[in-house]
Amino acid sequence: MTGNQRPNAGDRDYSQLRGDLDRRLCVAPMMDWTDRHCRYLLRLIAPHALLYTEMIVAAAIEHGDTARLLEFHEHEHPLALQVGGSDPRQLAVAARAGLRAGYDEINLNVGCPSGRVQAGKFGVCLMREPQLVADCVRAMRDAVDLPITVKTRIGVDDDDSFEFLLDFATAVTAGGCDALVVHARKAWLQGLSPKENRDVPPLDYGIVLRLRQNLGEIPIVVNGGIGDIGIFTERLREFDGVMVGRAAYQTPMVLAEMERVVYPGSGLVNREQVVEAYLPYVASQLARGVRLHNMTRHMLGLFQGYPGARHWRRHLSQASSCPDAGIEFVESALAHVTSAA
Repeated sequence: MTGNQRPNAGDRDYSQLRGDLDRRLCVAPMMDWTDRHCRYLLRLIAPHALLYTEMIVAAAIEHGDTARLLEFHEHEHPLALQVGGSDPRQLAVAARAGLRAGYDEINLNVGCPSGRVQAGKFGVCLMREPQLVADCVRAMRDAVDLPITVKTRIGVDDDDSFEFLLDFATAVTAGGCDALVVHARKAWLQGLSPKENRDVPPLDYGIVLRLRQNLGEIPIVVNGGIGDIGIFTERLREFDGVMVGRAAYQTPMVLAEMERVVYPGSGLVNREQVVEAYLPYVASQLARGVRLHNMTRHMLGLFQGYPGARHWRRHLSQASSCPDAGIEFVESALAHVTSAA
């Protein structure tokens, strides 16, 4: 093993990592995407992946409809709750709510660059206040007996030196953080939209690896640009875990390939099996009054690159304009894709 490589997937006893969660394969928290319906679907594809909620603002958890905000299906475990905020007391309240709801981990968002998040004084702007982040982590650690983790970037605007990143990570670690998830791209708060900042500036895995080598034993999970099995496998040799974002949503079957790298033989065999396994859940949600589109919008990428994929997407998309659409929409779309295979 070279000096810049982490052990292979099977070489390390992950039960000894702080937090006792296997983070080798994670699915990123993604606003408007990783809701509970999406997570149920992804769990069918990757039975062991650590899933994350969309970011939920701590103030909303304290003052809003907590039961609705934190609802999830038991099938989704292992599942981390990602929270946003900068008030240690309020984050402790949110962490306790997450514990009561049954989550396996609480993750603090220190990576989102959106204007709304900046206005609320949380997200990636908190990288400039490492001691405050450490205080937030400590408050959550004191409040619950769950792993407390932080998702961050490698820098923000012109604060992009390795020293800046290491100082931030060192402070957060001292606060009791159990693992760091590092998006290997810095954030630009001025001049770029959050959408543009997903691709610009370039990724820098090297600085995250350097952080891994300098920080000690705290697990480091790398995020950003992990779109295929080759990149996933390479990053897994270097880090304690890999977090997959857009690829997990847009081409979700890639998760099955990644799952089998970590757990050989695991996962459903094909797309049709995933759909068939998802249908009972869809039926149960329809019976609760959930619109079909709320679930089928997460299925559009299932047959990406597969014969009949265009028909699949077009047919399922019709559910968005049909409030009373039923499960037959999915069954019909699947029949056309299967016949085109």
